Amino acid sequence: MARTPQTEVLLVVMGPPHAGELTTSVFRLLQALLERGATVQVWACGYSAMLSQEALGERKPANLLHRYAEYPTTVTLIRELLDSFPGRLHWFGCRACSEHRGACGHIPEVRMRAPHTFGGHVRSATRTLFMGVA
Repeated sequence: MARTPQTEVLLVVMGPPHAGELTTSVFRLLQALLERGATVQVWACGYSAMLSQEALGERKPANLLHRYAEYPTTVTLIRELLDSFPGRLHWFGCRACSEHRGACGHIPEVRMRAPHTFGGHVRSATRTLFMGVA
C-alpha cells in the first residue's frame, strides 16, 4: 500500500452528496484551501464515496431549461482539481462504503482504502474537518 501523504488538512466527506449543499460546499472549500497553498487529502465515506465513480462520465445530462449549457460531474471536478494542484491534493475513498453501496469502478486518480487505514490519515494531517453526516 502507498504511504499516506502528510497534509495540512484532512477533509472527511460523509453522507448523501445530493441531499443538500454538501457537495458544492466541499468543492468550494477545497478550491479555496488549495488556492491559498494548503495541502489537502479528502477521505470520501458513506454515500460520498460515490462521487468518484467512472460511470458518472464527464458531463451531466442536459438540463431541459438550459439545453445547451454543459455541467460537469463530480468526476470532472475531482480530476480538474487533482490536475491543477498536483502533489497538494490527494483523494481517497472508503472501499467498504463503496462496496456496500455497489459503487465500484472509480476513476484511477482516486485511491480506495480499507476503513482500518482511516486512523493513519487522521495522524498524517495537521487538522481534520468532517463535513456531512454518516
